[in-house]
Amino acid sequence: MRFGKTLKQSMYEPWRDKYIEYDKLKSLLREDRPDDDEPWTEEDEVRFCDEIFNVQLEKVAQFQEEKMQELRQRVDAAFDKLRDLPPADSENKDKPTDEALAQRLKELEAELDAITNEVKELRKYSNLNYTGFLKIVKKHDRKRGDRYKIRPIMQVSLSKRPFNSEQGYTPLLNKLSLLYFAIRQHLEENGSVEPYHLDPISQPETHNGEKYTAYKFWVHPDNLLEVKTYILRRLPALVYSHQSSKEWDGDEDPTITSLYFDNANFQLYYQKVEREAEASSLRLRWYGQLSQNPEIVFEQKIIHDNGTSEERKFPIKEKYIKPFLDGEYKMEKSIQKMERQGQSTADVEEFRSTAEAIQDYIRSNKLEPVVRANYVRTAFQNPGDDRIRLSIDTDIAFIREDTLDRDRPCRDPNNWHRTDIDDSNMTYPFKNINQSEVSLFPYAVLEIKLKEDQNRKRPVWVTDLMASHLVHPCPRFSKFMQGVASLFEDYVNRLPFWLPDLDTDIRKDPQVAFEEEEVKRAHRAQNEQVVGSFLGTKLGNSFKPSRSSPVAKSYLAERVAAESSGAKAQTPASGATDRTPTAVTPAGELNESSSSQQQDGGQQQGGRSEYGTMTLSSVFPGFSLSKYSKAMRLKRAQGEGGRRGSVTLPPGVEEPTEWLKNSGPLQIEPKVWLANERTFLKWQHICVLLGGLAISLYTAAGRGTVAEWIAVGFIIIAAFAGGWGYFLLHSRRKMIIERSGKDFDNFFGPLVISVALMVALILNFSFAYRDFLARAQARAAVEALFIQSSNASASHIDLR
Repeated sequence: MRFGKTLKQSMYEPWRDKYIEYDKLKSLLREDRPDDDEPWTEEDEVRFCDEIFNVQLEKVAQFQEEKMQELRQRVDAAFDKLRDLPPADSENKDKPTDEALAQRLKELEAELDAITNEVKELRKYSNLNYTGFLKIVKKHDRKRGDRYKIRPIMQVSLSKRPFNSEQGYTPLLNKLSLLYFAIRQHLEENGSVEPYHLDPISQPETHNGEKYTAYKFWVHPDNLLEVKTYILRRLPALVYSHQSSKEWDGDEDPTITSLYFDNANFQLYYQKVEREAEASSLRLRWYGQLSQNPEIVFEQKIIHDNGTSEERKFPIKEKYIKPFLDGEYKMEKSIQKMERQGQSTADVEEFRSTAEAIQDYIRSNKLEPVVRANYVRTAFQNPGDDRIRLSIDTDIAFIREDTLDRDRPCRDPNNWHRTDIDDSNMTYPFKNINQSEVSLFPYAVLEIKLKEDQNRKRPVWVTDLMASHLVHPCPRFSKFMQGVASLFEDYVNRLPFWLPDLDTDIRKDPQVAFEEEEVKRAHRAQNEQVVGSFLGTKLGNSFKPSRSSPVAKSYLAERVAAESSGAKAQTPASGATDRTPTAVTPAGELNESSSSQQQDGGQQQGGRSEYGTMTLSSVFPGFSLSKYSKAMRLKRAQGEGGRRGSVTLPPGVEEPTEWLKNSGPLQIEPKVWLANERTFLKWQHICVLLGGLAISLYTAAGRGTVAEWIAVGFIIIAAFAGGWGYFLLHSRRKMIIERSGKDFDNFFGPLVISVALMVALILNFSFAYRDFLARAQARAAVEALFIQSSNASASHIDLR
């Protein structure tokens, strides 16, 4: 199906005029005139580029941003409604009845359903427009790209406007997930729901009946060695057994080949891209070269509606694959072998049902191999302990394996795989085949699988690795989807959300990555605290950012701003006087003891900072736990006398006469003294320069001239510069000795020098200009007098 038709059928009706005008852009390319012989001019190129970049792209990006901001506000409003509801353990008299509370929660759930539906539509909107922009520039470069190639420019523009990126939706989806969890925890009859997964980039999986949480990341080649060594210090590399590869010697990491199936309409691909319920992927996988007779496994991975995944697999011999695909063989010999070996009836029946289900799935959907993924895998795991499993896939290559073009098929239609690759034992980077049929993935893929265990916390080193600058999160990354999107772009009308990230540099500055992760964790912790307070339980782990965290910096900035603004402390509400804060995290969260929560009914009223976190200043604007604020409050209390009362010290405690930081021997680094002296020498340098200039002007000028007065002005400025430098030298030396906390900056001197020089120059210009005008007038008068005298002499001669 052509993309224009797909776009019209997939449009969300209320937003119809906000989509890319694909037909208009095709008309500008003259796609509607196949017999057009008119040359493509510079004006045509400018008209097309202006329309696609300045009109269409800006329209789509602006609407997406406005809609995303509107959804954020609606989710924040829903969070505020949840915050206003009384907690589970509240004893407030105004607490609504169970029926009223349930009704309010159902109304809130209906509102969340509406928001979730709009989020889904916005995702489809972003994906459709992103695909449309790439499709139309590809048409341009193919038809009008003799002189201009605009696809690279479009990719850069799309990367600057990441409206098709999953990262923008992650915080919003995390909040929605928290709200749903809180509501359903109350509304479910049995009082319990599925455990809430705190990490929005995770994906639940099931392997052999065990539940895991999977995380996927990209690793840049520059960071690959550091990531491997970081993991090796915690987990040993896993050596594959000979059962996976019969001739595998364990000296190097194995090469894995995955052969993915789909039909001519790419049905399985679209199901995964659109995240449909029960979306499935099917592949054949083996280790090493096919000529080494490895064990080949049929694997089907199914994504269920609740987000969990399930795998079905069974081994199959190479000679039986083609008959199995054609429906002529139903794994009878393997079943008979299992029965002869005395395996249980349940295992045999499970094998039979799995093989029949996969075969029926292949036949009913007309599936055949379409793309091959070849990669080298390095696995890490403690022997006998599968609670933490890590794998790194490198040298990833995607190869076409389809027969879509019947005239020039990539694979022999009578065979199930490409013999030109497997018979010659071809390896990465596959240079001996048509390079248009190969796509090399630029990054390595790191996958972390953690077994779900409520009684065991995630290791700190795993959390640090996931939050580091060494990895780039890419949730739900699929080799199958990446291979199809990169090799069959002309055949599909939907592209994965992670494609824009391939056009950007995923490497990050370590400090920037750390600060971004701290802010995300602070937001998540604040949201979990609200939900946990509503449920009357502790949700998630406590968040304690480090001192260098930007969240901690923002917290200190809020405290200083609150103190400097002179905000008066508000009178605590009734029932809130007994609150005993036990800890204030730099994220600005208010953590209270359980007894205090029971006394005040668990009600935590207060505003939020610009980061969305609750702060003590929002509850008590004049309250702070910093040493500076305590000292200022003590000073104000002492100064206000009768109004605030004097401070009574305990027996045996004397009022300190100096700050603790000022006690002890004075230890100043030499560079501090040298810096002060260097500033003094700079001022003296200015004094000497201006003084020399003033003396030169004064000597060269005559008595009473303009230059003499200007020289006097420069002498005054030079004297001020010398005096100011001497004053700064001694004043800053005194501040250093006294260990003063005041700022060393002083703008008065430079400002005076600058203004004085500017005034002197303006006066010099005005005086010189006035002198120039006077000389010009005198010259004009002399010339007029000369002309008059010449005319008089000429008339006298004529009379004679």
